[in-house]
Amino acid sequence: MSDPRAATRASERTPLWVWPALGILALLIFNAEADAFGARHAGLFGPGSFLGLRWSDGVPSGAIVDIVNYGAAIAILALGMTPVVAVRGVDISVGSVMAICGCAAAELVRDGHTSGLAISIAILLGVACGVWNGVLVAVLRVQPFVATLILMACGRGIAQMITGGQIATFHDPVLEFIGLGRSVWFPVPFPFVLGVLLLVVTATGLRRTALGLLVEAVGGNPVASRLAGVRSRSLTIGAYAFCGFCASIAGLIAVANIKAGDPFNTGRNSELGAIFAVVVGGTPLTGGRFSLVGSFVGALLVQCLTTTMYARDVGSDVAPLPIAGVILAVCIAGSPALKALFKRRVRA
Repeated sequence: MSDPRAATRASERTPLWVWPALGILALLIFNAEADAFGARHAGLFGPGSFLGLRWSDGVPSGAIVDIVNYGAAIAILALGMTPVVAVRGVDISVGSVMAICGCAAAELVRDGHTSGLAISIAILLGVACGVWNGVLVAVLRVQPFVATLILMACGRGIAQMITGGQIATFHDPVLEFIGLGRSVWFPVPFPFVLGVLLLVVTATGLRRTALGLLVEAVGGNPVASRLAGVRSRSLTIGAYAFCGFCASIAGLIAVANIKAGDPFNTGRNSELGAIFAVVVGGTPLTGGRFSLVGSFVGALLVQCLTTTMYARDVGSDVAPLPIAGVILAVCIAGSPALKALFKRRVRA
């Protein structure tokens, strides 16, 4: 006879990233069945199938490659958003910060400056935007939504001022490699490699040191942590600064993908994808705990949903409905209420 307590402990040990990973698996199975038995009869790995890969000059392409390529920018944004949400904050300005940083880099290389200078200035701008948000929230006590709404509203205008209200096209091999880079000896899109490296570095800094515990303490009980001597203001500002840093990297990827700094569309609605990824990945908006791997996998789930809608010719006006349905299902599957219900049934 099985031990109910053992089953309960096993459910508690389930990693938070498992639920978005299962969502991705379910979508892959759905697409495979649609290709194998649908009207197209593309087969599992045939031309035009979701799981199929095409090779051009030794470099693969296909829906799977598109997921890891375009999902990398959302994943990087989600990594930056995770510690912000963990300290009971939110940053809805990351899309505008992407536009500011990307357009600044595009304008600099178009004016003849080195790519290294352009990338450095873009990153500094992103960190500065994050510090601005953090000071408003931690020092001036402005509500996080309102504080970041200010930069979200004016950020597009700043990006347009940088480019003079025009789309700044450019040609720079180094900057283009950030968004389009891929080599024959390692044919994985460079944005995904960059996202994985950032995940490893961030996880090491937050999970292998006391920093992650301090972040969770601030999010779990800000008053108690402050009375215990935790520098909650510094941690909050640092969380927003890191979010701005990640937004700058995502902005560089976005402009490199199209070889142009577009102040009107770069990063548009990206904040929604990042917040969805963080929540689906198991980080509650109430703060106190977080899952970096969950946020990363959640971002891939969001992109897998989007790619599935494109592959199934779902109209842009209808696509948000199934996307919201899948995200809701994943959130419910990993919700504390459902886990508590499972525990009660196991004990019974």
